[in-house]
Amino acid sequence: MTDDKDVLRDVWFGRIPTCFTLYQDEITEREAEPYYLLLPRISYLTLVTDKVKKHFQKVMRQEEVSEIWFEYEGTPLKWHYPIGLLFDLHASNTALPWSITVHFKNFPEKDLLHCHSKDVIEAHFMACIKEADALKHKSQVINEMQKKDHKQLWMGLQNDKFEQFWAINRKLMEYPPEENGFRYIPFRIYQATTERPFIQKLFRPIASGGQLHTLGDLLKDVCPSAITPEDGEQKTQVMIHGIEPMLETPIQWLSEHMSYPDNFLHISIIPQPTD
Repeated sequence: MTDDKDVLRDVWFGRIPTCFTLYQDEITEREAEPYYLLLPRISYLTLVTDKVKKHFQKVMRQEEVSEIWFEYEGTPLKWHYPIGLLFDLHASNTALPWSITVHFKNFPEKDLLHCHSKDVIEAHFMACIKEADALKHKSQVINEMQKKDHKQLWMGLQNDKFEQFWAINRKLMEYPPEENGFRYIPFRIYQATTERPFIQKLFRPIASGGQLHTLGDLLKDVCPSAITPEDGEQKTQVMIHGIEPMLETPIQWLSEHMSYPDNFLHISIIPQPTD
């Protein structure tokens, strides 16, 4: 892996200023003040919102409290998507702080998975890492790790410890020098304008002629509607971690440096802002 540690740090420490407000129809003992938090882009909502939950539960009648869930402008927010992806997909062209509504009732069963404990988040996270390594290394790296290494990946994410996480994750980002890259790139493409969850397929980082595939090559192959024709106006933005990478960027480099901790490149295709 090429060692661009500054990029890894910038990705890890990305934060979104967020204002949480309680849904107006929730029954409270007294007025619920908004709660402000800097959310880590790389984490999951249900992993970093204990303070939010405590803050609003103080003013709730206990019989009114059931499972907490969040929404933004009428869209329930999927806790198993990383926070940065949720923001890029639903709110990237809105003013900060990001305004999230908190609910304790009427859980939207059709839209969200239940998350009763951090064990559920850990299981989802580790399943993603294992799937990514199956694509990259035929599962050889993750299977050679010990249970304590798996735990260190999770604890690094849960406790927001960059060095702890990357001491292990670095192994998942390496490949034999003769191969020039991973077997396949773990990626998921999300489109703001469609109900389809995401697009995912096999894509090699190196073309058969030996040249490096780019982000543009990936999009042409998997989601051509995201590419602006040469004579046309730009209708979409391609976002990873809140930025628009150049389409000429090698997809192997992006996979090594811009993947989320679950080892997937989460790519958002959103409409170009009109203003």
